[in-house]
Amino acid sequence: MGNLLIIAIGSALVSNVVLSQFLGICPFLGVSKKVETAAGMGVAVIFVITLASTITILLYDFIMVPLNIEYLQTIVFILVIAALVQFVEMFLKKSMPSLYNALGVYLPLITTNCAVLGVALTNVQKSYNIIESIVNGFATAVGFTISIVILAGIREKMEYNDFPAAFKGSPIVLITASLMAIAFFGFSGII
Repeated sequence: MGNLLIIAIGSALVSNVVLSQFLGICPFLGVSKKVETAAGMGVAVIFVITLASTITILLYDFIMVPLNIEYLQTIVFILVIAALVQFVEMFLKKSMPSLYNALGVYLPLITTNCAVLGVALTNVQKSYNIIESIVNGFATAVGFTISIVILAGIREKMEYNDFPAAFKGSPIVLITASLMAIAFFGFSGII
């Protein structure tokens, strides 16, 4: 149980997928304009990464290793992720059309979100078992959600601030993200 807690804290805070590993930057910067949209994206990413971690480790351990086709892991993992994102997209379009419209083009971008593939490959590289893979996937996605919601909250507050013209738009967002990365670096002493 202690090992799972270390994996969870390490994945969510210490090795934050966005602020430490720099994976998933595109949706992090693109969807972080409003807290509601960022939270919706975070929930979708939590679902996709957790499910992708589960399915990919099962496929790897019970099909790919016995058949000695581990070299196909990247292709198989990408196909699994693409199918999961299509499922999430259809679900949101049917049940939450406002969130579906708010996410716009960034929802299909979860398919190409390198954070999802990065978690699946990390699970294999670190030889995690099924439970550890699920915990790692869930915690990584929660870390992504925490960081994107924090950035969205800061961006909403910055809307009313006056910046020099050179800092408006992307530059101030990148500076904010870099300061967040420095702040999250402080968690490295936890484990």
